[in-house]
Amino acid sequence: MRKVKLYLTFVLAGLVLQSCNKTKNNTEASKNETTAIEKREIWTKEQANEWYGKQPWLVGANYYPSSAINQLEMWQADTFDPKRIDQELGWAEDLGMNVMRVYLQDLLHQQDAEGLYKRMDGFLAIADKHHIKTLFVLFDSCWDPFPALGKQRAPKPHTHNSGWVQSPGQKALQDKTQYPRLEKYVKETVSHFKDDKRILGWDVWNEPDNMTGPSYEKVEIKNKAALILPLLKQVFAWARSSNPSQPLTSGVWVGDWSDEAKMQPMHKMQIEQSDVVSFHNYNTPQDFEKVIKQLQRYGKPLICTEYMARPNGSTFEGFLPVARKYNVGMINWGFVDGKTQTKYAWDSWTKTYTAEPKLWFHEVLHTDGGPYIKAETDLIKKMTAEANKAN
Repeated sequence: MRKVKLYLTFVLAGLVLQSCNKTKNNTEASKNETTAIEKREIWTKEQANEWYGKQPWLVGANYYPSSAINQLEMWQADTFDPKRIDQELGWAEDLGMNVMRVYLQDLLHQQDAEGLYKRMDGFLAIADKHHIKTLFVLFDSCWDPFPALGKQRAPKPHTHNSGWVQSPGQKALQDKTQYPRLEKYVKETVSHFKDDKRILGWDVWNEPDNMTGPSYEKVEIKNKAALILPLLKQVFAWARSSNPSQPLTSGVWVGDWSDEAKMQPMHKMQIEQSDVVSFHNYNTPQDFEKVIKQLQRYGKPLICTEYMARPNGSTFEGFLPVARKYNVGMINWGFVDGKTQTKYAWDSWTKTYTAEPKLWFHEVLHTDGGPYIKAETDLIKKMTAEANKAN
């Protein structure tokens, strides 16, 4: 009898152990299956082109309301200006524009994440009303390295982007204890809007290796690009971990992209990590076309997220027909003349201007909505109308 009892005990223990192992295996399989489903990979060429095929020909501008000197003034509660945004995006809709590239700033998230999301949702509602999608920019290496919340300074007379700020600022970039805060900003922001169809995509970092030229070069840190290179790869990973339905990108902006061997590690990584390829070009139409052909080798959709500097030869009449030929999305710098003062050239940091330049550098419309050059706005209207008709 004792032997029988021992036998039954062993059998029962074995069944319990088997059941536990089965449950554990099922749980792990389920966990692995969930991870496999949720893990967001870099889009293949096929996925990227399928997404792009569903978009209209993308034409728009880098947008900030004329009432804001920078990202902070655009988004902070005291200066957020939905009435002006609605008016200006209405002007954009009239031109046939269907996308706006819009900058965020990490300090806004630290200050009041829920308030920021509420204002972002308000902006998206206004843009959507005007049939405009938004490409949000998470970080930016250009201009003032010392952003500060609160009231922003007044524009320096006749100076291009005299109040624009970097994100993250120099202090955060050099302080790795702040990186978890930056991770929280990226993950929570992308996750909050990851399935929002009003968002075209996420431009995770604007011109990451930009050393600011003569504007702030005296206070820039020499190892800035070296600090950003590994951080940018993390930012892509953070954004992708939120499983966004929208594409991620970071635009290459200066350099030789004719073959891999000549490319900087930063630029290789930007393109490798991007779901769709974006780039900037402020040169001639010939150079613009050359760059398009260089970047076509990646087989992914191309979006030019900055162009149009009239004195440089980068113009609507020179670039838009080339872009249409190659089906490249086009987002010019500047829209309505205002506090950023980007109708003045980059050299306004080293050259004294005392009046409005004869030829505006950027911007499309006067503050009252009238065109700076009517032939330009007529061309934009004509080309967007033709493209929309074709689609």
